[in-house]
Amino acid sequence: MRELVKCAREYDLKIHVDGARIFNAAVACKVDVKELVQGVDSVQFCLTKGLGAPMGSLLVGSQEFISRAGKWRKMLGGGFRQIGIMTAAGIVALETMIDRLEEDHMRAKKLALGLNELPYLSVCVDEVETNIVIVEIIPELITMKEFLAKLAENGIKAKDIGPTKVRFVTHKEINEDDINFVIERLSPKNTALNSSYEI
Repeated sequence: MRELVKCAREYDLKIHVDGARIFNAAVACKVDVKELVQGVDSVQFCLTKGLGAPMGSLLVGSQEFISRAGKWRKMLGGGFRQIGIMTAAGIVALETMIDRLEEDHMRAKKLALGLNELPYLSVCVDEVETNIVIVEIIPELITMKEFLAKLAENGIKAKDIGPTKVRFVTHKEINEDDINFVIERLSPKNTALNSSYEI
């Protein structure tokens, strides 16, 4: 980021950070979030995602920039009069949720380790640094259709993001029992594998 800021300044360019999950990144890197945005001109981050607010994002920048942004927002129809409830939830998210993001990261790692032990799944455990776990199914052992059906059957919410990949996300509503439940319910004894695989 420091090199990018230096280069941008040499060419008189502005830098905007799309920091939807920037607090997860700061916690994972064990740095203050200010370090990740030092020297940039503007930042956007979500109050949802790991922070748990029901809705909302914040745009941060200079007073002049925010004034201009507000004008363009109104011109494009982005107004919200009854904003107090959303603002209150956002304040709670910023004041109480950042410090507990590490719990989500630890549970994601535990989930990754558990799923990686299953014979029909593969997880790059070392790549799990925040609250997202990418799982790859082994098509010779189970089809994507079968795997998604098994998830739905057990009320496990995850999203397919490719022909053989599924994304799991931990958050404040996911506890240790939930992680154990997912691993247990997806174990081979509870999952119909293709006949080519013998237990």
